[in-house]
Amino acid sequence: MITAEHQRLSVNSTKKIPLEQWGPYLSERQWGTVREDYSMNSDAWNYFPFDHAHCRAYRWGEDGLAGISDFFQNLCFGISLWNGKDHILKERLFGLGNYEGNHGEDVKELYYHLDNLPTHYYMQYLYKYPQQEFPYNKLREESRNRSRQEPEYEILNTGVFDNDEYFDVLVTYAKENSKDIFVKIDITNRNTKAADITLAPTLWFYNRWAYDQSEKKPHITRRDKTSVKATHGRLGAYYLYYMPPHDSLMTENETNLEIVSGQPNATPFTKDAFHKAIIKGEELTALRQKKSGTKFAPVYKYHIEPGATKTTYLRLSNKIFDNPFAAGFTNIFTSRREESDSFYNAVLHATTDPEWKRIQRQALSGILWSKQYYHYDVERWLTTSDGITDVNPGKLHGRNADWKHLKNQDIISMPDKWEYPWYAAWDLAFQCIPLAMVDPTFAKHQLLLIMREWYMKPDGQLPAYEWNFGDVNPPVQAWAALQVYRIEKNRTGKGDIAFLKRIFQKLIINFTWWINRKDSNGNNMFEGGFLGLDNIGVFNRSSVLPGTMQLEQADGTSWMGMYALNMMDMAMEIAMKDEAFEDTATKFFEHFVLIAEALNEQGMWNAEDKFFYDTLSIAGSAPLHLRVYSIVGLTSLFAVSIIEKKILDKLGDFKKRITWFENYRLKNGRFWPNEERAGGEEILLSLVPREKLIQLLERLLDEAQFLSDYGIRALSKYHEQNPYEVTINGVDYKVQYDPGDSTSDFFGGNSNWRGPVWMPINYIIISSIRRFGEFYGDDLLVECPVGSGNKLNLMQVADELTVRLIKLFDKDKDSKRPTNGQESWFYERPGNEHLILFYEYFHGDTGSGLGASHQTGWTALVAKLVHILCDKEGAAARKAAEAMQSPHTDDAVDHPAH
Repeated sequence: MITAEHQRLSVNSTKKIPLEQWGPYLSERQWGTVREDYSMNSDAWNYFPFDHAHCRAYRWGEDGLAGISDFFQNLCFGISLWNGKDHILKERLFGLGNYEGNHGEDVKELYYHLDNLPTHYYMQYLYKYPQQEFPYNKLREESRNRSRQEPEYEILNTGVFDNDEYFDVLVTYAKENSKDIFVKIDITNRNTKAADITLAPTLWFYNRWAYDQSEKKPHITRRDKTSVKATHGRLGAYYLYYMPPHDSLMTENETNLEIVSGQPNATPFTKDAFHKAIIKGEELTALRQKKSGTKFAPVYKYHIEPGATKTTYLRLSNKIFDNPFAAGFTNIFTSRREESDSFYNAVLHATTDPEWKRIQRQALSGILWSKQYYHYDVERWLTTSDGITDVNPGKLHGRNADWKHLKNQDIISMPDKWEYPWYAAWDLAFQCIPLAMVDPTFAKHQLLLIMREWYMKPDGQLPAYEWNFGDVNPPVQAWAALQVYRIEKNRTGKGDIAFLKRIFQKLIINFTWWINRKDSNGNNMFEGGFLGLDNIGVFNRSSVLPGTMQLEQADGTSWMGMYALNMMDMAMEIAMKDEAFEDTATKFFEHFVLIAEALNEQGMWNAEDKFFYDTLSIAGSAPLHLRVYSIVGLTSLFAVSIIEKKILDKLGDFKKRITWFENYRLKNGRFWPNEERAGGEEILLSLVPREKLIQLLERLLDEAQFLSDYGIRALSKYHEQNPYEVTINGVDYKVQYDPGDSTSDFFGGNSNWRGPVWMPINYIIISSIRRFGEFYGDDLLVECPVGSGNKLNLMQVADELTVRLIKLFDKDKDSKRPTNGQESWFYERPGNEHLILFYEYFHGDTGSGLGASHQTGWTALVAKLVHILCDKEGAAARKAAEAMQSPHTDDAVDHPAH
């Protein structure tokens, strides 16, 4: 089905950069980021705190509430609100910095990404604004007084929403065309009493002129009582049209030096002038009379009766209109909503039940809302000032000092635009999978972007994230590229070989970096540090070990086995069209064999425990297994591929080489990692032989160990009663099952890999088990769950795990979503029952959401899991999987067949 949105995407796919000029590219938090940190001690949170955000001009980007910008963020639009009680306007989301929250940084707001299209021709954002004074101080004080062992104190705990004493602020964008955008702001009083609210939709320019003398200052000028003109040297002219307001104010997007640094201001026209004018009545006349500036807002004052809604319309366009709101203009919102419905009806399976489809659509909308303009030139950041603090020579030897080549200025998919308003290498790889469901061109562009020479280090390392670009994330880019390639090929029937070739060439450079830098002994056993898994280790795995100690990591080695196998698969796919790539397929095949041998034969496998462990090597002593049952050992399942003999027959040189290699190794009693199906039509390649696969699955599918009602835990529940303790160099270390928020302070302590369920790891586990199932079929049956007596093939196991993950977001028999946890009461109220949050990770026992609350970055993978389960064979698969739910999970909801 070719919808209007698909037609627009087709046009965008021909562009060098497949982007709409306007989109939700505004960050939800710019303060407290490394980019804005010019401190002497690299203390980003305290250098630019939330309390400065309303009065201090940013250096590297802008943030706002429910906002949009052009793709270079020259011109921005967002909303500001005032409930008549707050000391500042509500123009950005509030949250705690890393030192304020008892589990690190944490947003303290209620907001939802309801709908979005890849071209952003239709977008909806819901914000819930208290009518009582916003509890800024209460949230801070209560959080400071809580220990790491206590839950986080959330805004719903403060009581301001108990009696529905709040406004629903629904912001809808509908484009007439790429440069003509209608805005609808609906404010509904959810309380039983009438209430007042002030709305100030705001248009402003990103302040580049303060830091770049060559930058010509843009300006917004008044045209008449219901429009202004915004003129920019590169963007051109845009016009903001608005309904007749109660007031209109103009100021400059300039820092209030008096507040920030104690210096006198030369003018009252500073960034925070609207706060003083609307709340205190200061400088009102001057702001009303100012004819031009760089920040402008019409002001609407509403008295809203109980349950009533006030609607405000605006229009941002590059065209001049005599009547911008002509009769029937509101039809644009209806038609764009219908186009959005048509698009998702075409993308999602028609037979998917409505509740699951709602989960998918909100997940995909969330990841589309998470696109952000990201600007960071490290060399310039190191050597210049922000105008508040003098240039600090010490920065040249501090954070990110060896990443001077990195010059980012792009639209990038963020993990979470408040908690993680910066890209992360492995997050981005996962994000591209759900993105490929709706916009494969953009997904491919994102994967290629991070490989470009202004991102990738000259030696081949990929940037991890801005807090430390040199940290090491799991090398999942090749895996993600294949996933994206196959998603598009399955949908269109045509694979983008040119994309595979481009990314393959860059991945070779990165693969070589891993080989040269993370295999110090040259024995195909890899390190890598924390590898994105924060506190999963007995100790900080990124720390430098004393003396001659060395940590060889089961997950580092397994990730590299997966990397080699993915590269082989990619080379084979390309070689079917271009035989020049056949040699590289052989190269990566042989490398995979050597890594598989190292993992299985050089001491990482513990025959007694039947599990893979990190190994601590100490000169003069036997290697020490760190006997922790965690996903570190389960990553060995990730590297799995099936080669069809008919494909092998077409790659003669590859076939000849691996046949020789196999004969040589078997003749000499060396490890060989493949298995052939009876009949010889397929070859299975994996890091784990069949016997070890079964043994790993016995732990993975045991509800007393890894298997929870909501997916696979990051650490076995076995360690709840059996903590692992070890003494190294006189220091005692301990790991215990910790299913909720982190109780340790590793990596800031805001995420936890010692028991919760993480969506990305579960997604790879399921994908791998499904691949094993394709090969073994009914020839391999396992008990699932262990002790239940249910014997399933591995395809059925994958379906069972998928259903458990979807249950996180699905309503149970009491209409509660497990992810809502203790906040379910709020989401059972009328009007809130369809609102879904996509958390960073989930409690290992209860399924309640933890960490970042809008991490559709990788938690949107649930949309792909639903899609797979509801594919053409998904009806029978889901019905069977639901029937196989373990006896005590009788709260599963019965859905219509898919």
